[in-house]
Amino acid sequence: MSLSTLTITPDGIAILQLNRPEAKNAISVALLDSIWHQLKEIGSSAARVVVVKGSGDSFSAGADLKERITMSPDAVKQFLNDIRDCFLELENLPQPTIACINGFAFGGGLELALSCDIRYAGESSVVGLTETKLGIIPGAGGTQRLTKLLGKSIALEWIARAKKIGASEGLAKGLYQEVFSDSELETSCLAIALDIAESAPVAVRAAKKAVNGALSYGGRSALDWERLCYAETLPTKDRLEALLAFKEKRKPKFIGE
Repeated sequence: MSLSTLTITPDGIAILQLNRPEAKNAISVALLDSIWHQLKEIGSSAARVVVVKGSGDSFSAGADLKERITMSPDAVKQFLNDIRDCFLELENLPQPTIACINGFAFGGGLELALSCDIRYAGESSVVGLTETKLGIIPGAGGTQRLTKLLGKSIALEWIARAKKIGASEGLAKGLYQEVFSDSELETSCLAIALDIAESAPVAVRAAKKAVNGALSYGGRSALDWERLCYAETLPTKDRLEALLAFKEKRKPKFIGE
C-alpha cells in the first residue's frame, strides 16, 4: 500500500489519506515525499475541495522519531526545509482544504492540520504542538499558523507547555469549526466537502483568494483585493448558469468555467 493515497470522487472531492496506521501515520521522509507528490497532482486537477485524513486510529502522531534519531543534523535541516515547503504547498492549493482529525495529531501532525483552511475533529481527538518536551520547537510553520489562528497568548502557552488539547477545548478556542462523534467524523467531513463542491468552482477559489487577502491587506487595499477576486467570476459560464437556474427555478449545474 502506498504511504499516502489520493482519490478524487466524481463530485470533485479530493481525499488525501495518510497510510501508516501501524506508526499512527508518523511523517517519515518517504511519507512526506508521497504527500508532496499527491499535492502537486491535486493542484493541477479538477478537484473542487480537498479532505486530508489519516488511516487507522490517528490523524498523524507527528515526525517519525525512530527515523529522526538516525538522521544527521544536516539531514534534519533538509527534512525541515522539505516539510515546511510541502505544508506551504498544501496551504497554497487553490481549492479549499479540510483537515479531518481523528485520534492523535501531535507536532508535525497538527502542523499539517493547521496548513489546511478548515479543521474538524472527532470527540476523542487529542492534539498539540508538543515539540518543547523534545527539546525543539515546531519547525513546519506551527508557531506562525497557530499564532495567526488563535493569537499570541494561546499559541505561546500551548507550545511552551507542549499542551495536549482535547476536542472540547480545541472547539472552544477556535481550533476547530465543529467537533463530531468519532463514528460520524468522516461522513460529516465528506458531507461538508460535498456542499463546497456543489458551489461554483471558480467562485470558491476566488473566495479563498479573497479571504486569504484579508490576512495581508487592510483598509481600501483589502477591498480592492476583494474586487479583483470578484472580477475573476464575472466572465464565467457558471455565473450565467446560476442566473439562468434561478430564473428557471432549478439547481445550477456548474462546470468550473
